[in-house]
Amino acid sequence: MLNYDLVVVGGGPAGMAAALKAKEEGVEKIVILERAQTLGGILEQCIHTGFGLHYFGEELSGPEYAGRFIELVEKTDIDVFTDTMVLNISDSKVVTAVNNNEGLMQFQAIAVVLAMGCRERPRGALSIAGSRPSGIMTAGTAQKYVNIDGYMPGKKVVILGSGDIGLIMARRMTLEGAEVKVVCELMPYSGGLTRNIVQCLDDFGIPLRLSCTVIKTHGKERLEGVTIAKVDERLQPIPGTEEYIECDTLLLSVGLIPENELSKDVGVELDRVTSGPVVDEYRETLKPGIFACGNVLQVHDLVDYVTEESQIAGKGAADYIFGKKKGGTFINTKGIDGVRYIVPQRVNIEGTEKLKLYFRVGQVYTGAKVVVECDGEILSSRKKVKLAPGEMENVVITPEMLAKMNENSEITVRIEQ
Repeated sequence: MLNYDLVVVGGGPAGMAAALKAKEEGVEKIVILERAQTLGGILEQCIHTGFGLHYFGEELSGPEYAGRFIELVEKTDIDVFTDTMVLNISDSKVVTAVNNNEGLMQFQAIAVVLAMGCRERPRGALSIAGSRPSGIMTAGTAQKYVNIDGYMPGKKVVILGSGDIGLIMARRMTLEGAEVKVVCELMPYSGGLTRNIVQCLDDFGIPLRLSCTVIKTHGKERLEGVTIAKVDERLQPIPGTEEYIECDTLLLSVGLIPENELSKDVGVELDRVTSGPVVDEYRETLKPGIFACGNVLQVHDLVDYVTEESQIAGKGAADYIFGKKKGGTFINTKGIDGVRYIVPQRVNIEGTEKLKLYFRVGQVYTGAKVVVECDGEILSSRKKVKLAPGEMENVVITPEMLAKMNENSEITVRIEQ
């Protein structure tokens, strides 16, 4: 049994930021457990730029962004186990893991930070007719083939889903000489950042078809083509709108799922919308001493926000370890009238620090107001030029606002047109 103050599960940008913040706050014995062979997480294969604009004030590639945190970790005495799979977390915060060198290991922690990230939704989760020829894969898998392994998945490409990874791979495949025929999006709006739509599709003349999906794949050994169709307001294919497109590759960018198997095993309550844990403003779950941050908590669009959130979790874990994180009076937050979810889902009204509530909307809004309300009183109302599901938003709650609330209060965030 190895004894640590803090065990961080996951060595991506979230795990490293949380560990470094906890170290900065005075926590001595910290270990990061990462199942990949190197620290950095998914950033290692994201060779495009656009990272770090908010946090560092400059444009970096994914490996450059990760590299800065890896260097900081290496300058500390934080222990790191890579190529290590965490198998279980017990109620008493014993983390069981295994790797090739040490075999089975157990880490007794005072606090645990969950930073396992997320995975892509696979083809099996979709209702697409056809056999299983080669050439159908997630956009992230294609990204690894091209950027890490040096292989081209195909030459004629259709992309289903307009998430950020799909948009970025549309540009990447084009730059490598492939022909991207079309990007199809089931919803009437894109799921990616506006800047990615402009820089990855518009700048390269790649068409984006909204309210459109792939209904059938063709080919046995290798993909030969797909049939696409428009969908109605119930997201069902419209008869007569079918169109056959010849292609040898279908990339799927149809959503990300937080990796919360370990969270469920230890009994952490999950939010049904985010599929991540229910947390307070310090990102502590309903299991005392277990914190969550990054894409395991909610799917982020910018790694800069992952870093900021993980530093909050790292500070919260440090406060817990030192006995500074006391109980309090917690109230719920709730998204209504166009707001799909809010993180954190609960806040301590006895808090003395300013905090942010992060949220996403359920559709595209232009010229709408974001209204924060509690006990019938409007706390803030801010007009936004545009709100889109692909872009995370936030509102600020001040200590002065919290001081007016009581145990029966509830903070709501809504969209007013």
